[in-house]
Amino acid sequence: MSWYLQRAGVDHVVLERSEAFHAWKHERWDAFTLVTPNFQCRLPEHPYDGEEPEGFMRREQILAWLDRFMEKLDPPLHEGVTVTRLRAGEDGGFVLQTDEGVLHAEQVVLCVGGYHRPWAPPAVERALPQGIHAVHSNAYRSPSALPDGAVLVVGTGQSGAQIAEDLHLEGRAVHLCLGDAPRVARRYRGKDVVTWLEEMGHYDLTITDHPEGNAARREANHYVTGRDGGRDLDLRAFAAQGMHLHGLLRRIDEDGVAHFDDDLAERLDAADATYDRINEAIDRYIEAQGLDVAEPPSRYTPVWTPPPGPPAPLDLRAAGVTSVVWCTGFRPDWSWVELPFLDDTGYPDHVRGVVEGVPGLHVLGLPWLHTWGSGRFAAIARDAEHLSAHVVTRASLAVAARAA
Repeated sequence: MSWYLQRAGVDHVVLERSEAFHAWKHERWDAFTLVTPNFQCRLPEHPYDGEEPEGFMRREQILAWLDRFMEKLDPPLHEGVTVTRLRAGEDGGFVLQTDEGVLHAEQVVLCVGGYHRPWAPPAVERALPQGIHAVHSNAYRSPSALPDGAVLVVGTGQSGAQIAEDLHLEGRAVHLCLGDAPRVARRYRGKDVVTWLEEMGHYDLTITDHPEGNAARREANHYVTGRDGGRDLDLRAFAAQGMHLHGLLRRIDEDGVAHFDDDLAERLDAADATYDRINEAIDRYIEAQGLDVAEPPSRYTPVWTPPPGPPAPLDLRAAGVTSVVWCTGFRPDWSWVELPFLDDTGYPDHVRGVVEGVPGLHVLGLPWLHTWGSGRFAAIARDAEHLSAHVVTRASLAVAARAA
């Protein structure tokens, strides 16, 4: 947003409560990589500039790429400034209370994303036996940073599946509690699946045209990895290699025994069904376009299935579990924004980032703000350019009104 506002000559400041790229620097594990190919990294006049467009940047490479963009941008950035309250001004515009004083602005763009507070199931979290080390995914760094012993990983979104693999590759005993995230192949018929989906226009599908509508914003992302050049994440294969898979974590008793829903097979089957549906959609696209590419492989065959019978409870101490990694997502916190801009679900009520109910207020960087790529490097620049046009137009009208 600052890039486009600078080029339009709109006076603005960028407030950051910590430091630029804080989350990338301090809230990603050591082995973190992108899960989308590097070619989808597109900032304004700063596309991916490395030698592996089909590869997946590691955390330190991502930071270096972002630093190069920052050098080009040179924004009016104020780090270490926390906005504690945002309210409407008495004579129009907005008043921002910060820990450095009060600011007045004609317009505000909220670029804080939607992942504000790490969340874990409160009752289960409180029931963890004393002595078990617990961290959220944003605080996990590496297997060696955890106490020796088995690890309970709760959740199988992108973070949960990748962290479970990270621990598994280091030889740690892992108990993985599944969530409802689907999976996707890394490569299919000669190309990365993301490349196919981009060619098919999937990343241009808008939230208004999505078959599920706004409900798509609440769906978990597909798990896959870019580690070591990229590969599938097959939880069944992990189980065949000794990882312990469980259904949804339901409760932990006072004696430290964990209980799970009897839904492990159902969750694995649902993830595989999505995997197959995506591949079948690619098959249809290839056929419709008459493309001469590799023949489709055999349909996925499960390499492991859960044993019959109800799920056995897990005595955490007896199993040697010394750590828990919560990969159960985040919850938004808009409590500091004292403006009527949320819908009935607590999500900002906007149209492509324009909060029509509060003139002059905008949001940017939310998942599915406009398309699937909105919360990612793939389309953040496109969204910012579109939204900046609204900001610039409104700023120009304000200047004209003052001059009249």
